[in-house]
Amino acid sequence: MENRTVVLLPKIARILSEAGENIKLARLRRQLTAEQVCERAGIGRNTLWSIEKGGSNVAMGAYANVLFTLGLEKDLLKLAGEDPLGRKLQDAGLETKKRGPKKRQ
Repeated sequence: MENRTVVLLPKIARILSEAGENIKLARLRRQLTAEQVCERAGIGRNTLWSIEKGGSNVAMGAYANVLFTLGLEKDLLKLAGEDPLGRKLQDAGLETKKRGPKKRQ
């Protein structure tokens, strides 16, 4: 299995960075130390540091555990909750494929 590096668009990098900053601010508002959050979330200090920096190499589960530790796990339900384009397509009666196109070899 080969390792692939994910190249992020600048806009996505900014969004992840802002999300990380929001997580850090939530931790500080609750007056929790990094060590407390790491212990409760079951992650290492470097992982929390990456999350708070908006790291794209951190597993989604680690983000979810930190949000749960901070009492913000319901924020995950907001991901893709609002889908104005999808709703417009649905309302227009356009057919959407259930699967993506097949890879060509």
